[in-house]
Amino acid sequence: MKNSVVSRFAAALAVLALALPSAAAELGVGFVYVSPIGEAGWTHQHDLGRRAIQEKFGDRVKVTFVENVPEGADAARAIEKLARNHGLIFATSFGYMEPTLKVARRHKNAKFEHATGYKTAANVSNYLPRFYEGRYLGGIVAGAMTETGVIGYVAAFPIPEVIRGINAFMLGAQSVNPKAQIRVIWVNSWYDPGKEREAAETLLSQGADVVTHHTDSPAAVQAAQENGKMAVGYHSDMSAFGPDAQLAAVVHLWDDFYVGRVREALEGKWKGGRSVWNGIGEGMVDIVALHPSLPNGLRTKIRNTRNKIADGAFHPFTGPIRNQKGKTVAKKGEVMSDDKLLQMNYYVKGVQGELPK
Repeated sequence: MKNSVVSRFAAALAVLALALPSAAAELGVGFVYVSPIGEAGWTHQHDLGRRAIQEKFGDRVKVTFVENVPEGADAARAIEKLARNHGLIFATSFGYMEPTLKVARRHKNAKFEHATGYKTAANVSNYLPRFYEGRYLGGIVAGAMTETGVIGYVAAFPIPEVIRGINAFMLGAQSVNPKAQIRVIWVNSWYDPGKEREAAETLLSQGADVVTHHTDSPAAVQAAQENGKMAVGYHSDMSAFGPDAQLAAVVHLWDDFYVGRVREALEGKWKGGRSVWNGIGEGMVDIVALHPSLPNGLRTKIRNTRNKIADGAFHPFTGPIRNQKGKTVAKKGEVMSDDKLLQMNYYVKGVQGELPK
């Protein structure tokens, strides 16, 4: 298995070497992807943004990518190779943070954007969607539609980004179904369809009749489809993989952000050291593909809550909120600060099981 991954990575780098920007282009733009582009998922959504860049700027840019790059040493090699011939590099996975910073120190004339991390440098900025805004809405859908009261959640790694999503989903579900609970299985991988499917099927066998996921493939949605259950898709609209199962999908939209960053680079206005955290209001997060089976009243609630979040009239992490042990983490009416959200390391009440250390 390891040799297979290495071979795929080596092949991807070989393709990259043949696709370096030509002298005619004003700017070389490179993307590093943690999983295959596929037809849906995290990397697929980023690749739609890449295509938007190419469509917007045409011959002014040469846009290349390398996919299926493992986090760690392989990421450093891929980013290094891009930095030699590209002026702007987008590193699109949390585990690329340190490799990006390392390469950036050696290539001070290149510009780097890192997705979902928290560190910056003079020539490194980062960007992160407010995933939790869409997750709250997805939780409303799941909480309203579950008949067993058990929701299954396939999760990648126990980092604040993923934990926030679980908690927001739980809070959304509880807002319409106070007795709802979430059971989580951690697969310790961003992309492993086999593990994701196995985890989803285990959750379904434990009584969950709605599943969702913070992983890259549509495996959880496919498992729900095959077992006659329901799902809330993530990253992309995954209805093609579960036309009967998917109730809605929480999606991330990158086109405007990527086009904007490339425009800045072309115009000499790009700045390092920035941290962007955008949500529904800025067009980086949304809920789409509501299934025809959803009741009209539920559709109205989703639409109204979405609009309130977008306008800043409502925040998903508004107290009272208690953690799993019953301790108050946000008083009634209190909105949790970004600092607290970014460091979240606990489950809220209603999430079952222990959070991995």
